[in-house]
Amino acid sequence: MASTIADPSSTTTARTVVRDLVPLAVTPGPYQLHRSASSSSPLSPGPLESSTAECQNFQNQSQHRRKALGHRQEMVLELYIEPEVPDPFLIDDEDDSDGEDTGITPTESQHTIAPRRRRSSFGSSPNRNKDVPPPPHSNSDEEDAPELYLPGLCIPTMFLPIPNTDPLTNLLNKYIHPPDKRPIRDLTGEWQRSDFHTLVMSNSWRALARMARDRIVASDPEDLTLILGLWYLRLSSLARLRLFNQTTAECTNLFSLLNSIEPVSTRTWLFERILPFELEVIHARLKYWAGDHMGYVDALYALLRKCKVHCRRARGEPTAVAMWKERGARICLIIASQFMEMKDFAAAAKLLEPLCTQGDATSAALRSAVARIYLQSGNIAMAAHHFTLAAQDPDAPPETKDMNAALLAAAEGDWEQAGEILQTRVLAESPDNYVAVNNLCVALLSQGKLKEGIEVMEKALKASPQSVVAEPFLFNLSTLYELRSATAIENKRNLLIEVAKWSGDGLKTACLKMPTA
Repeated sequence: MASTIADPSSTTTARTVVRDLVPLAVTPGPYQLHRSASSSSPLSPGPLESSTAECQNFQNQSQHRRKALGHRQEMVLELYIEPEVPDPFLIDDEDDSDGEDTGITPTESQHTIAPRRRRSSFGSSPNRNKDVPPPPHSNSDEEDAPELYLPGLCIPTMFLPIPNTDPLTNLLNKYIHPPDKRPIRDLTGEWQRSDFHTLVMSNSWRALARMARDRIVASDPEDLTLILGLWYLRLSSLARLRLFNQTTAECTNLFSLLNSIEPVSTRTWLFERILPFELEVIHARLKYWAGDHMGYVDALYALLRKCKVHCRRARGEPTAVAMWKERGARICLIIASQFMEMKDFAAAAKLLEPLCTQGDATSAALRSAVARIYLQSGNIAMAAHHFTLAAQDPDAPPETKDMNAALLAAAEGDWEQAGEILQTRVLAESPDNYVAVNNLCVALLSQGKLKEGIEVMEKALKASPQSVVAEPFLFNLSTLYELRSATAIENKRNLLIEVAKWSGDGLKTACLKMPTA
């Protein structure tokens, strides 16, 4: 069937169009076409005869048919003035569109005079442009989390073997004879028979480092939170073992892998959401172990800047703000300690003083720390000022106030008052305050009471050997033994045995003042 309007001047085409449109005029209506009564049928011409009248009559009938055809086309166009909704399965024939006459008016070319033949939906192609159902609701963190699979974090070649000896064992082999007097020390790093808290409390850093390595290798590479937490345990344990070169090598391997993650947005997400902040502190510490102290300070200031930026972004979230403030305060304390080691006391005090009053809260502990910095720099007046402010803090514990008073008295040279405060106030209230015991020993030594000082420290060592095997305590006790030159070497050997029993791993043996060569 013809589907477009053809040229009315063409008789053949007009007949075809009229034949197609006859069913539309069957029912009488306002748009019905009225034929001439003289025309017997609009579909077939009458027989031609030789008379001129009949020829003229045939011509009149033809003109009448042409007029009726034009009128019928206009009426049909009026019927289809509002196009139907297009069928999505209807495909136009290219042959029909190519065969259209170029003389058609724009109005005629935009409408069809007969409904198009619809194709069966069973043989048509399926609709691939269906609406996609909405995704299930999920948290924003889960939506933003990229898929990360880092098997390189778990391969055994990322780790180096831990030495099965330590400096303390070398001292035992050199100074303690016969061998049966030497305490048995576990250097294998066996961790399966103990739990995590027991290993931490006993300073079993070798076993913890090995446990972290074994668990990392056996972990799923997709569980990045667990793996990076174990990496921090591994590196911090190696640092406690004073294996700084090995710590540097393994930390460099870790961050080389993390910095190679692509794309950059995924790497940024990992560093901001998953990577433990303590790992970044250890990574900055590598410069200190390499001897680059100024580079270490620069790295710490970069971390401090990061804390400030995240604290500003987290406004409205009290938990996040408190977390980043606490991290920033810790970084400030680390920087101040580094300044103290570099003998830059003014910079250390200037850094910590703004932290003493954050908002409406004050910190007696920070005030005391700033005062001690001024004590070491020799500025007694500023130290006394900060000690006074700390004493006026109603939230400051009495023990802190008494310790500050003893330190100020010692700085002023009043050792008797310092010793009295420590004995009658601090140790009377808390006998297990071994920092006060150490300070009391120094006060007694400054008064020339060497024997009393040794007795105080040995008593504390016997009462809680596991708590007092700290390097400053052992250094002071070894110094007192050296001052009693008659029995110094024998006392140091006994002290070495006690230290080997209770110290665990990672002790700096230089505090015993016993040469290894």
